[in-house]
Amino acid sequence: MPHFKLRDGADIHYERQGNGPPLFLVPGLGGDGRWWTPNVAELAKTFTVVVHDHRGTGRSSLSKIKYSVEQMADDALQLIEGLGFEKVHWCGHSTGGAMGQVLAIDHPARIDRLVLSATWAKTDAFFRRLFEVRALMLKELGPAAYQKSSALALNSPWWIRDHDADLAAAESKAGETIPDPEIVLSRIAAIVAHDRRAEMQKIKARTLAIVARDDMVTPLYFTEELVRLIPDARAYVLADGGHFCPNVHAGEFRRVITNFLLES
Repeated sequence: MPHFKLRDGADIHYERQGNGPPLFLVPGLGGDGRWWTPNVAELAKTFTVVVHDHRGTGRSSLSKIKYSVEQMADDALQLIEGLGFEKVHWCGHSTGGAMGQVLAIDHPARIDRLVLSATWAKTDAFFRRLFEVRALMLKELGPAAYQKSSALALNSPWWIRDHDADLAAAESKAGETIPDPEIVLSRIAAIVAHDRRAEMQKIKARTLAIVARDDMVTPLYFTEELVRLIPDARAYVLADGGHFCPNVHAGEFRRVITNFLLES
């Protein structure tokens, strides 16, 4: 499996598939590129798809550093440059969308078109309180309780009803998925601190913001705000699917972003 060495010596695991315009699919707080598995093969028929595990997650280095969205974005920028891409399409989900904002503002020449999936420009009281509770669950009760409680916010009720066994299986492996809770807690602090609201008007990349109407982690109003603040941005709202709507409604998600990325 390919790894890219960052300037400070940490390793970033990545996978590259397909041919065509480069498209970075960037996951959220969990940080594991395998989150995008339901979409990669089909998108790779049209794009050169790159997925990576954020530092501190998955198969990348489990660095014990003070995490920030800017640091996460810089790691990804090093990967973009290291793979020889002048610019890329960026589809970032949740934390990946926050990273995309940073790159589109601070390194506009590197981002071609920008898809912001279920993300936010600045934390509010709801977001802060939700992640305070998630952090408390992880710190006090451990990875399995963290995953069990988080699933209630991340997924639609009907999806949970129909996937109880899948969730139980994931909870049983929580210790493997989260080998070092300290890293996750630092990453939670990083996303709660994210605030680029005042700079959204600097984004020049053509932008699509997409979210599910029933998302309880990044509610619809966050996407509505992004579209108000980013020049000429547009929104697409899925009927449901919760925070993980790109996988719940993978076919619709792919159709919408592919049309956006290819349109003249």
